[in-house]
Amino acid sequence: MEKGSMKIINKDQEDEMEVLGYCVSRWRLALVCVGVLCTGGLLLLLLYWLPEWGVKSTSTPCPLRDAKILLLRSTDEFRRWFRVQVHVMQAPGRNPFDAVDLKTSPANGHRTHTLSMGFILKSFAFLTSPPPQICYFTLHSMQYFWNDTIQNFEVINGMEDQRLSCSSIVSEHSSGLSRPQQEYRRLFFGENEIAVRVPSLFKLLIKEVLNPFYIFQLFSVILWSAEEYYYYAATIVLMSVISIAISLYTIKKQYVMLHDMVAAHSIVRVSVCRGRKEVEEDLSTDLVPGDVIVIPSKGTIMPCDAVLISGTCIVNESMLTGESVPVTKTSLPNSDTEGRELYNTELHKRHTLFCGTHVIQTRFYAGELVKALVVRTGFGTEKGQLVRAILYPKPTDFKLYRDAYLFLLCLVGVAAIGFIYTIVLSVMNQVPAKTIIIESLDIVTITVPPALPAAMTAGIVYAQQRLKRAGIFCISPQRINICGQLNLVCFDKTGTLTEDGLDLWSVHRAENGRFVQPEQDPGTNCELESPFLACMATCHSLTKIDGELSGDPLDLKMFNATGWILEEATEEETSLHNPIMPTVVKPPKQPKAREPEVTAAQDQSMELYELPDTYELGIVRQFPFSSGLQRMSVVVRRLGGKHMEAYLKGAPEVVSSLCQSSTVPENFTEVLEDYTSRGFRVIALAHRQLESKLTWHKVQSLNRDHLETNMDFLGLVIMQNKLKPESAEVLEELRQANIRTLMVTGDNMLTAISVARDCGMIGPQERVIIVDAQPPGGGRAAMILWHYTDCPTALANKDSHFQLVKMESDGALPDGGLRGQFHFAISGKSLAIIMEHFPDLVPKLVLRGTVFARMAPDQKTQLVEILQSVDYFVGMCGDGANDCGALKRAHGGISLSELEASVASPFTSTTPNISCVPNLIREGRAALITSFCVFKFMALYSIIQYLSVTLLYFILSNLGDFQFLFIDVVIILIIAFTMSLNPAWKELVAQRPPSSLISGPLLFSVLTQIMVCLSFQALAFVLVQHQSWYEKWTPLSDACNTSRIGLSISPNTTHPTDHKNIRNYENTTLFYISSFQYLVVAIIYSKGKPFRQSSYKNWPFVLSCISLYIFLFLIMLYPVSAIDNFLEIVCVPYEWRITMVIIIVVNAVVSFVLETLVLDVILWRFVFNEDKLRKDGVAPAAQNTQLSNDQWGSRFLAWVFCRNRKTPQTRFIQLAQELQDDLDWPPRPQTCTYGTAPHHSLIL
Repeated sequence: MEKGSMKIINKDQEDEMEVLGYCVSRWRLALVCVGVLCTGGLLLLLLYWLPEWGVKSTSTPCPLRDAKILLLRSTDEFRRWFRVQVHVMQAPGRNPFDAVDLKTSPANGHRTHTLSMGFILKSFAFLTSPPPQICYFTLHSMQYFWNDTIQNFEVINGMEDQRLSCSSIVSEHSSGLSRPQQEYRRLFFGENEIAVRVPSLFKLLIKEVLNPFYIFQLFSVILWSAEEYYYYAATIVLMSVISIAISLYTIKKQYVMLHDMVAAHSIVRVSVCRGRKEVEEDLSTDLVPGDVIVIPSKGTIMPCDAVLISGTCIVNESMLTGESVPVTKTSLPNSDTEGRELYNTELHKRHTLFCGTHVIQTRFYAGELVKALVVRTGFGTEKGQLVRAILYPKPTDFKLYRDAYLFLLCLVGVAAIGFIYTIVLSVMNQVPAKTIIIESLDIVTITVPPALPAAMTAGIVYAQQRLKRAGIFCISPQRINICGQLNLVCFDKTGTLTEDGLDLWSVHRAENGRFVQPEQDPGTNCELESPFLACMATCHSLTKIDGELSGDPLDLKMFNATGWILEEATEEETSLHNPIMPTVVKPPKQPKAREPEVTAAQDQSMELYELPDTYELGIVRQFPFSSGLQRMSVVVRRLGGKHMEAYLKGAPEVVSSLCQSSTVPENFTEVLEDYTSRGFRVIALAHRQLESKLTWHKVQSLNRDHLETNMDFLGLVIMQNKLKPESAEVLEELRQANIRTLMVTGDNMLTAISVARDCGMIGPQERVIIVDAQPPGGGRAAMILWHYTDCPTALANKDSHFQLVKMESDGALPDGGLRGQFHFAISGKSLAIIMEHFPDLVPKLVLRGTVFARMAPDQKTQLVEILQSVDYFVGMCGDGANDCGALKRAHGGISLSELEASVASPFTSTTPNISCVPNLIREGRAALITSFCVFKFMALYSIIQYLSVTLLYFILSNLGDFQFLFIDVVIILIIAFTMSLNPAWKELVAQRPPSSLISGPLLFSVLTQIMVCLSFQALAFVLVQHQSWYEKWTPLSDACNTSRIGLSISPNTTHPTDHKNIRNYENTTLFYISSFQYLVVAIIYSKGKPFRQSSYKNWPFVLSCISLYIFLFLIMLYPVSAIDNFLEIVCVPYEWRITMVIIIVVNAVVSFVLETLVLDVILWRFVFNEDKLRKDGVAPAAQNTQLSNDQWGSRFLAWVFCRNRKTPQTRFIQLAQELQDDLDWPPRPQTCTYGTAPHHSLIL
């Protein structure tokens, strides 16, 4: 590409691309049109397959701003090309956020929903010259607009591009947009709709049939029809039609499923603010960034991404997080400190309502509306990005398919040799031109078998049917083969490895600075007015939805354990009172307190007033749980009491650090370690009595840090996150099969490490190294802290808000025996920092990373891509829509949910546990081996037939049409479709199937079998010509009479003439020899254990082989006149028949010995045993490799095959071997690594 005019769009993003501008050249276009006509459309097909050629051949390069056509190329490893057309639109401004003055809006107050350019122009009074023209193009459902300032195209995302502070959003953008402003912005943002267009069957058909394989099949069918070879042509056409129909059905079904998922709630009616007080109804498709919408009190499905500027919402975000847990969203902060922060959807997600999420209900007071500012629309929203990832996924790179094309190119090369050979031989023998053309082209269709795609698809279809019977449904059948290569599987935690919720195991209260005995039932064992019980009953974010208590499962378990009752103010009560109307909790069987009437004077001061002396607690203020702070707190007042109290819960070490040391038991650390080492989730509780002078209004503006200090420690709540019964067993099965497992979860680090130990991902004696990365700041560079632990015990570090662990007491490295037994645990925040500031460490960390906690959905996808970049074949198992991107990107993604995730995931299991993963891998391995077997068989079939035809061309003969038909249909198709029926082996083995067709074992297998077949065909071809009875065959020839040996064989009945010279002794001999060669190759290639069950259990294949053997031996030894005439076979002496039997048997023995003994035993053991990882994931030690190389036989064979010092091809094995010899890896305990010196560590 011309670097001078090349630009980069989406720089440093996942979809970064190079872009180059072109203008159409008329003379080039005319030349291409002439070329298309001269080639009969073949040039047009070539330009369709190669869009970069199409653009460069019809256009000339030009500056980007003047371009009419753009050529884009992705900067990833796939280097994909895209061609787009540049469009031009007129608009009053160049940016949707330009400050343009509007004179008036439409007089009649009405407008259509179709954008009117005339209306826009009339709305702008100042326009005295033509409006500017703006260039833009659309790619993957995103519009890119030309920006004169940066001289490049860019995406306009929404309000975030304005870099607004939180306070300015609330103060300056809360009144909404006028209609002309909305229409103006819609010119840039378009309709607010995630439109998944379901293509018509005709478009899908055209795209499918233009596949190069189908074009080649069409060429073959035309050629065979010209040769009057109609039967096989009809068979190929039938198979192609069935294949295309199945493919179209599958693709159409996926589009419809995605369309239905997106369109279910994509268009709703919304209330839009026009100015301070005016509110009008509108369709959600008309929304643009900057609009202010009113969230209805009964809830809605969000049609866009919007930030709350007033009020509170209860939202179900299962579409994003995968967990149906209501989340409280509050209005954007407007205080001095927080208000100055620039708004960011990620940082302020607790104030942002995301598209597709369900607003269950809102909290509004005294006529105040719950309003939200639209920040992103359409495909720019979180849901839109998810849909884009499904619609336009990155291609999955699988070596099998790349090698298949290379192998086919080799066959094309062989065909080219045969093509030239045929032409030269035919010209030398003065064969007619028409015959030369047909026969030379025919040799190409013989060498590259048109039935290859259908034959290889058969194994995948059979595997798909077996998976369906096992409860695993597949929407991307090609992924089944890839699953056979999986060597690493990522698991989500909640709902995948563990049950969805937590169970309360016990409580461990502290009194007077000492722990009392653990209690199983706090509701009955604790005193009614105990602060511990009050904290459990009040410190939560629960709410009632349709009369049902909803919220975080942990909060639900804790509250239900108290047995208390929660009451919320009704809608009528809320509308009569101020926002301070509290949620009340009380013990069961308490008379309901009567709410006092509040006068206007009381409403201003809101001093505490006396209530009946009933034990009820009102939650006055709530500080929601923060994953950064690892805690939540509430302000509570006992109705009738004179003091307010603060209750706090969170990570034990965080809570203890906020408590007075005299209230924390001395054995706190030991007790905590005891619980966490057993995998329990531990929550600490604390409380504090507030000053009596605090009023209700003062509490509403109270600073959180001021509240959460000098607390009294109350004790511990021990929760149990139960593993699913199948999890540990399945993970052990995968470990035994040398398949790495790791956890990728949105949960916190402590829980993730505990579950990883419980399920066996981390062994009892294996260390966990928590990688705590901190961004640069305060004059220092970014750094990584390395924390070693023997058990997952959290410590406090409120400055970094990171869960630390008990560290080693000294700075020494672990002893050599333990160096290999460690696992990294990394949070999503740390991973992002490391990727930015320590990119060279990322491959090393993922090599031994086992726990990835607090991972956002896009980070899960990034992790999958990182693992793939070091040559892992990655599987992903999850149950939520937050796993969608990772499920789609992984080589094999399997969803345990039938909701949104199943649309993105290639596989969906109806069994809600991970037992489906080994089943999928076993079937994938069986399908992969089947693909190798079928590919090798079809390659040998084409070469064997190629050899036969080439030898016969030497005497100006060929195989007859019915001989071709018998071989192609009766032998090849039956064998190819039945040899694929072997079921998967019953267990996973440590050995992995090969992934490449261009590999030593396969090439040895194919080349040796080709040499064997060529040798025996040439031997038979020469021998038959040296027989005493041999003569040039004529219809009157009767070679059978030369030797009867007691058999009565009638002479051949023949046609008077044979224009094609089909009937001759060479033809008959090669027909018999080659027919048996097909069967021999099929049998030796149809391998069973360890990936497939033995072939003798595949009764259709066994029955087909036996039947064909019997039939061929019968017609060869005891010829039947009708069959001989049909197959155009001539009669040969019985002695020659016996000779052919001997040749066939010797051929079979030689083929069997070479494939089974030489390849599978000798060469696999001494030559092709590539380096593999041990079960702990580390490459074998050098001395173990040296021991095998010390054997003279293996050294000699390795020298012969040029594999003496062969380095592993996979990057993760290379890296493992390098790190094994690196004594400074892993970094020492209690050290930190700085960004300025990534490879240097300092002891703290």
